[in-house]
Amino acid sequence: MTLSLLDGTIILTFIVANLVIGFVLGRNVKTAKEFNIGSGRTPWWAIGVSVIATYISALSFLGAPAWAYSDGLAALAIHLNYPIVILAVTTYFLPFFYNSGVASIYEYQERRFGTTSRAIMSSIFLVTQGLSTGAILYATALVLQFITGVPITWAVVAITVLALIYTTMGGMLAVIWTDVFQAVILFGGAIVIMVVMIFLMPEPIGDVLGSLKAAGRLTAIDPTLDATIPTTIWSGLIGMTLFHVTVYGANQMMVQRTLGAKSIGDAKKSYLLMGYAAFPIYFLFFFIGVLAWGYFGGRPFQNTNEIILQFARDSGIPGLLGILAAAVLAASMSTLSSAFNSMATASVVDFYQRYFRTHASDAHYLAVTRWMTLFWGAIVIVPAILYANSSGSILELLSKIGSYFVGAKLGMYGLGFFSKHTTERGLLVGVFAGFAVIWAVATRTDIAWPWYCLIGGGATMIVGWVASRLLTGRQAHWSPYSIPGQRARFEASGAPTSVEGWSTLPGTIDRQSLWLIAYLVVTIGGLVLFEALV
Repeated sequence: MTLSLLDGTIILTFIVANLVIGFVLGRNVKTAKEFNIGSGRTPWWAIGVSVIATYISALSFLGAPAWAYSDGLAALAIHLNYPIVILAVTTYFLPFFYNSGVASIYEYQERRFGTTSRAIMSSIFLVTQGLSTGAILYATALVLQFITGVPITWAVVAITVLALIYTTMGGMLAVIWTDVFQAVILFGGAIVIMVVMIFLMPEPIGDVLGSLKAAGRLTAIDPTLDATIPTTIWSGLIGMTLFHVTVYGANQMMVQRTLGAKSIGDAKKSYLLMGYAAFPIYFLFFFIGVLAWGYFGGRPFQNTNEIILQFARDSGIPGLLGILAAAVLAASMSTLSSAFNSMATASVVDFYQRYFRTHASDAHYLAVTRWMTLFWGAIVIVPAILYANSSGSILELLSKIGSYFVGAKLGMYGLGFFSKHTTERGLLVGVFAGFAVIWAVATRTDIAWPWYCLIGGGATMIVGWVASRLLTGRQAHWSPYSIPGQRARFEASGAPTSVEGWSTLPGTIDRQSLWLIAYLVVTIGGLVLFEALV
């Protein structure tokens, strides 16, 4: 397919703008700390937009409509839990990491348990992030192949090089500010696609919605008590809540940018923005998929991830394909840059600086971090090409892959925060048992994947706690890096327990965060009312 001049101009303008931002910000990066977490002066709203743009990747732009095309709005139940998730993360995780002053959140594991658990936790992050980044690369390459005919392999390489250029130059500052720019393009493009699709419907939109309701495509709340169905409200509010807590609270890529916030209050506010924005964003993407089912009459696609691309091409509207391509590129670049930066940071801080060069100049660590950014960019090309064999929703596929690993993360932090007795040896026994239980559940039962985090994390915590008691006996005192331990340390030192109305103590719920629960109730009620009124 040949791009029109207008489409090409839109895409080229987007690419040049990203490179300019990276170049300008890169001139101000002088230390490894600035490269890893920013300047410490970044406004909270920019960090918040960056958090949103990082997780709302090309997987969401292409994968969410593909998922909804197959399952209707029922798939939206998986994403109802963000208010609960953000409340938990801002209450327990962010204060711990922000107060510690670390660049890698996995340093917590060493302080709480030991060096082995830190290495394992960081390794799990690098493996899972590499796989997910590969999926994002594939999703973007799919767009480039669709509109230009370039082979997937070359498209993957081209996109990787583009993301690496500005990430390597500007570090976290470039990541955050390009994310802000990319978010505008991403969400603006999605809204344009939805509006155009409504106007181009073969029937009046009211009749289309009526047909969609009759076909069960608008039912978002499924109260069925069946653990084999992945999209019930219970799997969304229970199983996937724990899944997303680990994604946002125990994930270097997500937390890293908040470590450079001006204060703990700014760090929390940046996450609260995601708590409120996630639902309308995902509703937009899933609703586009449902509308596409009405537009195409539910006809099957060989690759459902190409549905939105097919619509943009068939519409014949000048520039629409260019807008869509720029939006998908924006979605991908925001996540790719964050992934490359966070994987490089974890590699250098958790391994290189810890085991190979413990004493070197800051300039040396900055150079090594930039080289590791390039290294991970080359590595993730491999899984990106392998994903080309997948024809289902890449968003659903990636969620399934991640569900195998999040139980270990949940168990590690759960025991670290709330257990007085857990030791590193017992913890590692629990992690091994958790993986074994998830493997057994996945291969021997029909239980849906959203429950894997709860099952794996539960097994890790129970076995880890029991093993610790059997191997070492009872410990007399709380660790300084548990929730009660850090609270006691703050109280003993006389350190301020709140800053500008935001608690610095882990385990204390901020009054401002409680509005998230009311917001959750409103969103669930709104979905029920939406279906009833159509």
